[in-house]
Amino acid sequence: MFTELCYQTFVRSIADYHLTNDVYGQVNNPYEKTAIEHLLYTKNWIDTVQWHLEDIIRDPKIDPVKALEIKRWIDRSNQERTDMVEYIDSYFLDKYKNVIPQPSASINTESPAWAIDRLSILALKIYHMNEEATRADATEEHRAACQRKLDVLLEQRRDLSTAIEELLEDIQKGRKYMKVYKQMKMYNDPSLNPVLYAQQ
Repeated sequence: MFTELCYQTFVRSIADYHLTNDVYGQVNNPYEKTAIEHLLYTKNWIDTVQWHLEDIIRDPKIDPVKALEIKRWIDRSNQERTDMVEYIDSYFLDKYKNVIPQPSASINTESPAWAIDRLSILALKIYHMNEEATRADATEEHRAACQRKLDVLLEQRRDLSTAIEELLEDIQKGRKYMKVYKQMKMYNDPSLNPVLYAQQ
């Protein structure tokens, strides 16, 4: 199943990141650039770095200058994440370009790649919740509470994977059709952000 390929690629990316656990570490994508796994790995690596940036910026003792640097980094990361989702959707648009939608075909609320984006974030939640559920220096109550949350996350993974597989099958059989809108993030565009264009 495609979602299993996605998830295992995400797991590898997360494991590779945690070899150094350093937001400044360089990505070393092990997949061929032409493979969908290359996009999936890069997408999850961006998510993983941003996960840890979100942790860092919440340090109440963080230097304000450092916090602003991290905030700018998170903004760039959000744009990169969006770009990667659009690249993954381009893969699906090409894959299903010869499918003729049925007359009754409908559109989905989100594209396949945005659903896969949620699966990538879910892989990160599962990894870190498992860390907490097995943390040796935590209380038994903490570990038990985190295990309950982990069980829910694993159920979410099963449900989301099923939904993605069903969506891909519906697109392949013409029961649904893809229509991808480019994300128009206005705050990054100097011509659309009033704070930026007022300074020009």
